Amino acid sequence: MFRRVLGSCVPLALLLGATLTAPASAADQYTVTALKFTVQADGRSCTVDADLYRPSGVGRAPAVLTTNGFGGSKSDGSTAATARAFAQRGYVSLAYSGLGFGGSGCLISLDDPRIDGTAASALIDFLAGKRAADDGTRADFVTLDGPGDPRVGMIGGSYGGAVQLATAAVDHRVDALVPMITWNDLAYSLDPNNTTRRASVPGAFKWQWTNGFYLIGERLPLTPANLDPSRINSLGCPHFVTRACDTIHTLNSGTYPADRTAELLDYSHSVSPVSYLSHVKAPTLLVQGQADSLFNLNEATATYRTLRAQGTTAKMIWQSWGHSGGVTDPAAGELNFAQGNLETSYVGRRILAWFDRYLHRQKKADTGPAFAYYRDWITDPNNTYATADRLPSLSRRLYLSGDGKLVDNSKKVTLGSRSYSNRLVSTSHSESSLYGMIGLPDPAPYDTDGTYADWTSAPLTRTLDVVGAPKVTLKVSSPEAERTQDSGDAADKLVLFAKIYDLAPDGTRTLAHRLVAPVRVPDVTKPFTVTLPGVVHRYEKGHRLQFVIAASDDAYFGNRGIKPVTVVSAPGRTGVLELPVAAR
Repeated sequence: MFRRVLGSCVPLALLLGATLTAPASAADQYTVTALKFTVQADGRSCTVDADLYRPSGVGRAPAVLTTNGFGGSKSDGSTAATARAFAQRGYVSLAYSGLGFGGSGCLISLDDPRIDGTAASALIDFLAGKRAADDGTRADFVTLDGPGDPRVGMIGGSYGGAVQLATAAVDHRVDALVPMITWNDLAYSLDPNNTTRRASVPGAFKWQWTNGFYLIGERLPLTPANLDPSRINSLGCPHFVTRACDTIHTLNSGTYPADRTAELLDYSHSVSPVSYLSHVKAPTLLVQGQADSLFNLNEATATYRTLRAQGTTAKMIWQSWGHSGGVTDPAAGELNFAQGNLETSYVGRRILAWFDRYLHRQKKADTGPAFAYYRDWITDPNNTYATADRLPSLSRRLYLSGDGKLVDNSKKVTLGSRSYSNRLVSTSHSESSLYGMIGLPDPAPYDTDGTYADWTSAPLTRTLDVVGAPKVTLKVSSPEAERTQDSGDAADKLVLFAKIYDLAPDGTRTLAHRLVAPVRVPDVTKPFTVTLPGVVHRYEKGHRLQFVIAASDDAYFGNRGIKPVTVVSAPGRTGVLELPVAAR
């Protein structure tokens, strides 16, 4: 994907470091061969452009397959660097440009397992010695688990993360996966409705991120590779598969008629891990970024829980950096592709151990705890990660009182109400990738008086470490939304945005990683539960928590028409905020 850096918009793949430096003793101990593969995917003949990195002086060795983030190629900073890093450590590395990018043919299909997964499976055939590259090159130097079954792992981030799961779903020869900062469900990623993971009601369109991807995909330069007929669809949808373009057009229309909504949700789910994880059996180390308003921690959590529940080996790390920050300048001690610090960073060591265990079959390799998370309040770079055998539970309850207080006991709730109304323009701001794209600084989060409701806690008497996704149960009143919600177009349902600020004693407000929870309320006559984006955040002693419901957010499409909202609180009948608090 892409991220704003120094006022420019570039693919994320180009941000993950220009060079990955291995230990000096391993430098240059490999050869690189450019290869082409003709593969069949979804009825099309596609050329896949790849580079084979073969370690010198090594017999048969396990293989690592890697590909680019959205907008990148086999040659970009992160993809080539990853391939080099593992070749320098004795692995056979095969880096390739994803379909529709770099020198590879065919349309962009959003990591569809039937297309992108099938193409990657053909490359595994090459590593197995079952097929040759177009020039006749064969691989007879990869460790085999059996005839036609190579020992192979996959690693990559964002677009190069989801393709791993797509490949493993269609090809069970994959032995290990390391998907980084990627998605579970594109419907949630691009049109999130935080009332439920697989909502039948659409959410609030994340227009800045989504249209940024679309423009990157459609505005590819006029190079010979991009003029390949297999990469051209139609005048109105040049480089994407048709269903992807239809989805983008529906989202940008601002309307959700029933037939198009069903198609939007069906397609988004079908190309997402949420629809095919049941077929993924390869041990999976999920690495997700806390600073990520595109693919937040809830995405990895959903994948992790599904894999674990079905018996697939899975562990999860919440590192600091993601699409929203830290990619080019990771915090001290974090995995840094520019430095190539695999052996000296926590995440790097975990990745090496994962491949030691499942590719080198070192049964004594310690793959680490089930769950680990970075803590930005720890100053010692060697001690920033905490570990646990499970995610913290929702162990702290706070109640929305009618006087605007967030109280710790339901008996303290007083009768009262909080009201707000939206306007025809957005009146709240969380974060904006669009500002970065055009070179403008991103202002601090804000809400405009009269367009939000808030509840504030008493000052904390001790630090509070929230690790995970808070939940809030709400009941709102909006006669106008009630009147329009059954119009047949889900765009007429009420939209709101839930978030939690950290209020310092000096009045400074911090919105952890600028994350908000968009909600399109299914039925305003009934209570509903909102799952906020997961965070790792310490609320210091003396700070207060402020829960806010805002009418809008300028990173998303919002309400159609003016819809005033009232939240009534009364003893025994009020909203409840639940926090996942880590053990001290």
